[in-house]
Order: sequence, then structure tokens, then C-alpha cells
Amino acid sequence: MDDAALRPAGFWVRLAAFVVDLLVILLAQFLLGFMAARRWGVDVDRSTTMQGAVVFFTFVFAVLYPTVLHAVAGQTIGKLLIGARVVATDGEPLPLGAALLRAIVHWLSLTFMLGLGHVLAGLRKDKRALHDLLAGSRVDLVSPPRRLGRPTPSVVSVPPPPAGARPLV
Repeated sequence: MDDAALRPAGFWVRLAAFVVDLLVILLAQFLLGFMAARRWGVDVDRSTTMQGAVVFFTFVFAVLYPTVLHAVAGQTIGKLLIGARVVATDGEPLPLGAALLRAIVHWLSLTFMLGLGHVLAGLRKDKRALHDLLAGSRVDLVSPPRRLGRPTPSVVSVPPPPAGARPLV
């Protein structure tokens, strides 16, 4: 793909995709807690051991979820809905190691730098955040974002009747 055809996904598009992915991660956390309570019969909210295990496995899921999906398909569920794809800087699929590095730096930047590494995506011309720069990746728009609501009606032009024609009614 030539550079003229690239359409980098900006900060707000990426934020919308992240919110969807965060909902997926929170759903996984809820299911982990539910399964732990069903399996061991413990009130997960009152057991510090169970809370720690749920948090740990949620973090593991939060790292593996984008790692695997970015390496295999280039898209998480959030990016699929938004119409964005993660690729290597050369446009090729992101290797597994780079996808893992990207996911780890994403969470570290979000947690310890208060998201400042993500703000780079809004400030740079190429829209790459800190985790993209370190992993050698970029996020491109692959289709226009899906619009919610009614589809816009298409306009069909009808040629005027020929001169002297009688109406059908």
C-alpha cells in the first residue's frame, strides 16, 4: 500500500475502539469471577485470594486478547467495529512478538504515564502512539466508521417524460 493511500486512525477513533475492547475485558473479568464463585463456592468479593486471582487473570486476558487478535487478524472487536486495523509500519501483518510488546507497553503507558503515551496519537501526523512507535506498528482506517441510525435514502433521478406524452393516470 503506498503512503498516499494510508489513512491513519486518529486519537478519537482509537479511543472509541478501546472503549469497546475495555467492555470485552470487563465482561471477561465478570465471567472469571462468576466461574470462580461457581467452582469454589467462595464469595469472590470477600476473598482476597480470589480477588487477586481474578485481577491477575484479567490482566493476562487484557494482554493476550489484543496480542493474539492483532497478530492473527490485525483487529480486536473494537477495531473491527470502528473500521481500523493494526499493521506493521511496512503494511505487513504485525508479528506476534511485536503485538505482545505493543500490548504490554499500551497498558504500562496507560497505567504509569496516565495515558500520555496515547496522546501522541493525537499529536503526531502519522497518528502513532508510544506503543506503536516501540512495537513498529501503526493503526490504519480500513473502512469508514459504521454509522448508527437510519440509512440515508438514495436519490434516484427519473428523466422527464417526452414532449407530448400523456400521463398514465
